[in-house]
Amino acid sequence: MARMKVAISLDEHTLQRLDRLVAAAVFPSRSQAFQIAIEEKLMRLEQGRLARECTKLDPVFEKALAEEGLSEDAATWPVY
Repeated sequence: MARMKVAISLDEHTLQRLDRLVAAAVFPSRSQAFQIAIEEKLMRLEQGRLARECTKLDPVFEKALAEEGLSEDAATWPVY
C-alpha cells in the first residue's frame, strides 16, 4: 500500500517520551509508532460505534430472529 507523508507538531515532553520508546526498541521508529497508535485509536473508535449501535437492538426480537427456523432443523441434528 502506498504511504503518504504527514507533518505533525508535538510538544517537547510528548516527543521526548516517544523518542525514549523508540530508543528502547518498543517501536522501530517514530513513524511506526504513529502508524500503530493511529490504527489502534481508529479501531477503538470503530468498536465503540459498533457497541453503541448494538445497544439500539431489541434483544427479544434479535433472539427470535436468531432462533427462527431452528426448531425445524433440530430434528435432523446429530445427538452428542
